[in-house]
Amino acid sequence: MKWFAGLLSCWIAASAYALDLSGVYACTGDDAHEGKYTGTVTMKLRPEHSKGADASYDFQLEVPDYGVYKGHAAAHGMHAAMHFALPTENGEYGGKTHDYGTGIAEFKKNAKGQLSFRKFYFEPGFKGGNTGVEECVRK
Repeated sequence: MKWFAGLLSCWIAASAYALDLSGVYACTGDDAHEGKYTGTVTMKLRPEHSKGADASYDFQLEVPDYGVYKGHAAAHGMHAAMHFALPTENGEYGGKTHDYGTGIAEFKKNAKGQLSFRKFYFEPGFKGGNTGVEECVRK
């Protein structure tokens, strides 16, 4: 019985720490206003702002013909909230189009064992409001 208690405590301790979600991800998306697109997400762990299952990341999304969205992500285990925005132009948040938003993602391993995530996002100021979905796989 002692071995079981020891095994259980090891499992609980191991599950208290999040998997590092850092990396470069190839993405395909579907935006309610803009349609289908491809992009590249880069996430980098900020260990000085992370503890246990709670992790902080720098977040960047590059979309050809649209730009580079900068932001950050806050994760708990395999779930993350992501904030992103086009650079400020003339003091306008999200650029002249107000292209900024927040997404929520769930990470998991795909059938090939690659880390992947599905993100739903909301952009309150872009074209009167907008949503979309991205599917991303770590390279």
